[in-house]
Amino acid sequence: MSVTDWIVLLITLAAMISYGLYKGKGQSGASSYLLADKKMPWYVVLLGVMATQASAITFLSAPGLAYTDGMRFVQNYFGLPIAMVVICVTFIPVFSKLNVYTAYQYLEQRFDRKTRLLTSFLFLLSRGLSTGISIYAPAIILSCMLGWNIYVANIIMGGLLMIYTWSGGAKAVAHTQKLQLLIILASMAIAGFLVVYKLPHGVSINDALYLAGKSGKLNVITTDFDWHDKYNIWSGVIGGFFLSLSYFGTDNSQVGRYISAKDTRSSRLGLLLNGLVKIPMQFMILLIGALVFVFYSFQPASLYFNTAAYNNYRQQEPQKANAEHTRYLQLHQQYEQQATRITWERKENNHTALASSLKSFNITQLQIQQLRDSVSRYISTKKYSPDNSDTNYIFLYFVTNSLPAGLVGLLFAVIILASWGSISAALNSLAASSLMDIQLIDGNKTSKSELQLGRIHTLAWGLFCIGVAMFATKMGSLIEAVNILGSLFYGTILGIFLVAFYMKPVTGKTVFTAAVITEAVVVIVYICNIVSFLWLNVIGALLMMLFCFLVHFRACLQPAKK
Repeated sequence: MSVTDWIVLLITLAAMISYGLYKGKGQSGASSYLLADKKMPWYVVLLGVMATQASAITFLSAPGLAYTDGMRFVQNYFGLPIAMVVICVTFIPVFSKLNVYTAYQYLEQRFDRKTRLLTSFLFLLSRGLSTGISIYAPAIILSCMLGWNIYVANIIMGGLLMIYTWSGGAKAVAHTQKLQLLIILASMAIAGFLVVYKLPHGVSINDALYLAGKSGKLNVITTDFDWHDKYNIWSGVIGGFFLSLSYFGTDNSQVGRYISAKDTRSSRLGLLLNGLVKIPMQFMILLIGALVFVFYSFQPASLYFNTAAYNNYRQQEPQKANAEHTRYLQLHQQYEQQATRITWERKENNHTALASSLKSFNITQLQIQQLRDSVSRYISTKKYSPDNSDTNYIFLYFVTNSLPAGLVGLLFAVIILASWGSISAALNSLAASSLMDIQLIDGNKTSKSELQLGRIHTLAWGLFCIGVAMFATKMGSLIEAVNILGSLFYGTILGIFLVAFYMKPVTGKTVFTAAVITEAVVVIVYICNIVSFLWLNVIGALLMMLFCFLVHFRACLQPAKK
């Protein structure tokens, strides 16, 4: 990076930490530290909910996912708007009426203590692991920029965000998220504009979208039903609905955002608007990745986007690497000529020639992809990098090699800020759950001791998540890893809440037993690779309800004891 980029990056991060410390002043007790005294307006709730979900993984891995697999990942969010309506109707009124600190307090009142403990444990495990992955995502940036060891970068990245999260609690988290998301959206819009602006003269946005579509990158809707297909319209609407319902309705990192609102109306408005804007936002982020693919149709990129790993490979095995690079340049020269020819033939409405050019274009594209896959497999096998995924580096490669000075630093800052937004919220919610659900502080604690305990729990979870980040290098595409990890637990957690809301006669003993069995089944289904991960949310929730129904139905059939 240039000096200008470093100045922009450091000033942006320093300003955000200072802003968080300023907004987080005046903490007085558990309600203040964990719930921001429940004074947040609807727009802070909206931006907080969006920022908590849209981590650095969203802005780092999603464009790379579109580059390699197309835009079908957006179907993952098609069930989100429906889930927001259900949560506003069912979940929010209950949480507001009981004035809870965490979502799991309700379960003790509805069932028993052990059900609350089990559910909070499942949340703490899944969210703690996911947050560790979210720390690793921006650490990639430091590793890529500075050549630092990825493990050192994890420690530095996790430590920086702890400064204002530990000090300011929920209030600091909410206000920094508000500012972070606005900066992020503006910067991503600029990046998208520059992708199109830097296309060759004569290639319009319409031409770029045409090439992206013919390359299979605009596959937004996939209607074929396949249990093993990770992203299609069926898994997106049904599995995505259950995933969203569990994430926003029962995951305390999100519940904590809207129960801190000043009233029920603010909570509902923030969630409903999130349901409306999330899909277009994710669509545009993926579209940037598809456009970056077109951008590199007109000029060669690296054969492997993880620059540090690829440079190491070329130094260790120069003869093999140079032969591959020469072959790539030859193929790409053909590819660029074919892309240019397609653009002009479209303008001239020469359909016969266009069909022939498209066929050649797709053949060359396949040859380039096969060469990339071969290089990727070899580098992964030889372990030239602790990170075996190339997808996470694609957007970073474009930013560092194609954008002007100053904007590079800003976009690096944006990815780090996005990570801080989601991680800080997660740490706050983890601390709230472990403090209020596991340790269960009593009413004899003073406000000062509650504040101290809240900070101790925040620090402990921060250290735990940094530890998890050390192992995230083995997880491939980070955005998929987070969703898979959540799906392993979310179905069971959601099922517990659905039974609590809609199956009133069921008791705590039945729910606890059903939850243990259901979670075991979900893990077995995942290990055996029976269905794609989004369906795990459906299986977990429905299996919980079915088991509880059968046990209750059996009990009703038994004759009463005399």
